[in-house]
Amino acid sequence: MKFTWNEKQMTSLQIKLLEKSLLDFEAVSNKNIRDIFARSQQGGGTPVGNYLGGGGLRKSASYAKNSVGYLMDYAPHVEYGHRTRNGGYVPGQYYLKRNVDMQRPIYKQDLKNKLKE
Repeated sequence: MKFTWNEKQMTSLQIKLLEKSLLDFEAVSNKNIRDIFARSQQGGGTPVGNYLGGGGLRKSASYAKNSVGYLMDYAPHVEYGHRTRNGGYVPGQYYLKRNVDMQRPIYKQDLKNKLKE
């Protein structure tokens, strides 16, 4: 038995499969970005300064459809560490890296689950 495919049919099939896979991938990605943002808002998710009005870094966390980040200009210095004026060094707290590392296995499992659907 011989199967023949019309080029137009093949293209529409390929397009539909690609659209479905892109939608599935975007859904999984958006869910995981929301999880990272939600974890950043929980206690212990983002460092909070020990001074009056502390917590600006946590409050500055922003979430868009496909990205999450911090708007405070000092966020990278808290994440990665910085030098001090007297020659010392304040080590980084790696709050965003920790958050992403916690999400990585969840993301992988979500992708596997979506592929099984």
